[in-house]
Amino acid sequence: MTHTASGRSQEQGIGAGVTRPDGTLKVTGEFAYSSDLYLAGMLWGATLRSPHPSAWIRSIDVGPALKMPGVHAVLTHEDVPGERFYGLEHKDQPVLAIDQVRYQGEPVAIVAADHPETARRAAAAVIVEYEPREAVTDARRALFDPRSPKVQPGGNLVRHQPVRAGTIPRAEVVVTGDYEVGMQDQAFLGPESGLAVPAEDGGVDLFVATQWLHVDQDQIAFCLGLPKDKVRLTLAGVGGAFGAREDLSMQVHASMLALRTGRPVKVVYGREESFFGHVHRHPARMRYEHGSTRDGKLVYVKAEIVLDGGAYCSSSPAVVGNAASLGVGPYEVDNIAIDAYGAYTNNPPCGAMRGFGAVQACYAYESQMDRLAEACGLDPVEIRLRNAVSQGSRLATGQVIESPAPLAGMLRELAAMPLPRTPDSPDLRSLPGGVAQTTHGEGVRRGVGYGVGIKNICFSEGFDDYSTAKVRVELLGDEPHVLVHTAAAEVGQGLVTVQAQIARTELAELGIERVTVAPADTSVGSAGSSSASRQSYVTGGAVKAACEAVRERLGKLRAGHPGLTLEELLRAYGPVEETREYRHRPTYPMDPVTGQGDSHTQLALCVHRAVVDVDVDLGLVKVVELAAVQDVGKILNPPALEGQIHGGSAQGLGLALMEEIQVRDGKVLNPSFTDYLIPTILDMPPMKLSILENPDPDAPYGLRGAGEPPTLSSTPAIAAAVRAATGLPLTRVPIRPHDIALPPAST
Repeated sequence: MTHTASGRSQEQGIGAGVTRPDGTLKVTGEFAYSSDLYLAGMLWGATLRSPHPSAWIRSIDVGPALKMPGVHAVLTHEDVPGERFYGLEHKDQPVLAIDQVRYQGEPVAIVAADHPETARRAAAAVIVEYEPREAVTDARRALFDPRSPKVQPGGNLVRHQPVRAGTIPRAEVVVTGDYEVGMQDQAFLGPESGLAVPAEDGGVDLFVATQWLHVDQDQIAFCLGLPKDKVRLTLAGVGGAFGAREDLSMQVHASMLALRTGRPVKVVYGREESFFGHVHRHPARMRYEHGSTRDGKLVYVKAEIVLDGGAYCSSSPAVVGNAASLGVGPYEVDNIAIDAYGAYTNNPPCGAMRGFGAVQACYAYESQMDRLAEACGLDPVEIRLRNAVSQGSRLATGQVIESPAPLAGMLRELAAMPLPRTPDSPDLRSLPGGVAQTTHGEGVRRGVGYGVGIKNICFSEGFDDYSTAKVRVELLGDEPHVLVHTAAAEVGQGLVTVQAQIARTELAELGIERVTVAPADTSVGSAGSSSASRQSYVTGGAVKAACEAVRERLGKLRAGHPGLTLEELLRAYGPVEETREYRHRPTYPMDPVTGQGDSHTQLALCVHRAVVDVDVDLGLVKVVELAAVQDVGKILNPPALEGQIHGGSAQGLGLALMEEIQVRDGKVLNPSFTDYLIPTILDMPPMKLSILENPDPDAPYGLRGAGEPPTLSSTPAIAAAVRAATGLPLTRVPIRPHDIALPPAST
């Protein structure tokens, strides 16, 4: 979708609260999402998925499906025209299962029919003979028990990343803990969907909701056996992403069906299928040991972090790297022994989700800091102040924090914010249980907790991370106009707005009021993924550079023709267009033995305070207030930024109290929004925000990626508040009612 906006440059540039051009359309229901796509004569695609988490495939009979009226194609792995495997980091995932299935929901066959219900019935009519086998569902057993079956031919280890610094000495105070994080879903509201259209040149045009157009293009072309220039992608309206659209879902399937039938094919997952059709957040089991002096100064940290990656690799290696490198948090400590592992299992595949890897570790190390505070007789804020990093500190990997990192000041500001008042006679609707009126206040206790998180921004460990932008100044009628074109995916974060703001800022001297952001597609160079909080940094940098190049060319034209207006110059010499790539400073892989190295581009901090009311008899929790302080380097758009912090905090709240994909013996038990709970407007409390601007000298405008950090620190803050209210250790998130109301006898 093309986005055009007018307005005075100085009023709609960087730092202004510019209204999103897609905002009104989304609120009124007029915005076209990928699931709304339509072409005359199109067919509908459907997928047959495995009911087993682990099984051999002995035979597939597509005959009954092909005989059904209205069915135009039924395809299996034998019909994949190119390479049969794909993947983000390793090509280990089959387009369609070949001789075995490794997780419940793995695609086995695809169907194209003239009606979606016909397609679904035809998929169900395909006869598959399975031979179920033992499913590997425990990540620790998969890694450390030599008797465990192998999920992948090479074994069950995705990646082991150690981090070693100093030697582990004796400490005056030692606290240990085992922690667990459940499997969280990205829970975007727009299901996987897209429309594949066969082209006259033998290629395919795909309109799809995704996060990374060019990496999709690479994988699709590889599987279709086509050159990349014959696989053209255009971004369709995206109804949320949060990492789950980095991996392929229906892209190759729809394209195969379109090429086989010679007709456009639309695929739209239902909600249940969506739970099986994308990756989730890695569940984690972690063992931590912190040693300190009696006055709370950290001496050492030891940790074992086990991340369950499910059946295929996806982005698990990067998740392991993040968990390892950020595994001690934003604290100064000289002696470190961390081992982070990613495991293959027959559980659902896991990959990217907001804050990946860092979220799991943050919950554990922040829980440990609270335990250490109690053991040392210190306030939770004070223990963090005594160990907080600052500019010039070293991370666990030895990397020096070269830009501002005012963590101590952020903590002091957060702690100084007034706490919400406890009402003398509370409105029953504001208590745990809400309108259900499960309590009149008896058994309700209030707790306060703090959480601190540090997150890497942009891609790390030597990845060639860049973005491309094309900027064109031309006449439309008699009016100058700016066209910005990138392949960066607008997934709801407001990137379209920011690109236009940058163009207005950089070209303000031209006085152009009309700026259009063209649809993202693969006809322009790659912009990378809309993940890792990187697009404002990298695509913003590319748009800025392209605008500067356009400004320079126009400046030379004006200097040579001082009497001509901009309109006259463009009429005489035609459009002025420049394309630029932008790369951030280089990063390097972590040492495979010590984990040392400058693996990250930029680091961002966020701190949260949570206030909760807990009904200790029924185990119900009401988050009364969240307060946050975040350093963003430079505010590009205040309302959009506040929305990002609110949204990240909401997902952290979900992980703390309600969101979990229930998996038993490799099978998902709750693939619906009836049983998978996400926070609603009734669950989100009022928020107090303090947004700091300490510019990063290496980043465009000094900005610091802002979308992920609040997801880290909100979860441990809420968990800490519930612990404070109940006195229970609560070492697992999400915290369930029975964890509070029916704690184990040992606690």
